[in-house]
Amino acid sequence: MSDDKTTDFGYQQVPIDDKADRVADVFHSVAAKYDIMNDLMSGGAHRIWKRFTVELSGVRPGHTVLDIAGGTGDLALKFSKLVGDKGTVILADINASMLAVGRDRLTDQGAINNIEFVQADGQSLPFADNSFDCITIAFGLRNITDKSMALASMYRVLKPGGRLLVLEFSKPGNALLSKLYDTYSFQILPRMGQLIAKDSESYRYLAESIRMHPDQETLKDMIADAGFQHCTYHNLNGGIVALHRGTKT
Repeated sequence: MSDDKTTDFGYQQVPIDDKADRVADVFHSVAAKYDIMNDLMSGGAHRIWKRFTVELSGVRPGHTVLDIAGGTGDLALKFSKLVGDKGTVILADINASMLAVGRDRLTDQGAINNIEFVQADGQSLPFADNSFDCITIAFGLRNITDKSMALASMYRVLKPGGRLLVLEFSKPGNALLSKLYDTYSFQILPRMGQLIAKDSESYRYLAESIRMHPDQETLKDMIADAGFQHCTYHNLNGGIVALHRGTKT
């Protein structure tokens, strides 16, 4: 349990002001191997989860989309094709290393004509009120120090009628699946991190951060408390991942 001066960093309690720097160190460390580790960790399933997110986004040609914690650009690339020449996608990430990897990757694919890159803190988004038709954040909310503050910031910059989608690891509903998932997360994942990214501790943190993240119903309530309406979620892979959705009315 944290007090008002500390917050969780995985299973540790750290000063609130230190968490962002510690998370930054994790992603500086893993940025270069982030994509290959995502494929290995999920067996490629993260691509299906992201495609489902795009399908539920309602994004159309001419829309303006904000992808927070956009990392290496998987969602930004998909949205750039949907919004077309008259639309804009902003790939935002607080971590300069991740942002650089994303920019290089999308540049190599010739996909940056309608994509902008912004280094931004999800807790205090540097955009005007009512700017975006859709906001997405995939596997990033659990790393933000003050999640309620971030959701309020997202609400502010979303246009009325706009849609928020939060794709994040969550809580399996089946006890056996949960036990297997724990074994994988704490025994196998750090070893994979050491073998591929030469960093077991960062992947141990990632596993711990997933366990500390709010469950499906709690996160749904947090999104509603930020002002969003029609809040729902879809469990994917038995609840290992959940896609939450809310609308600004």
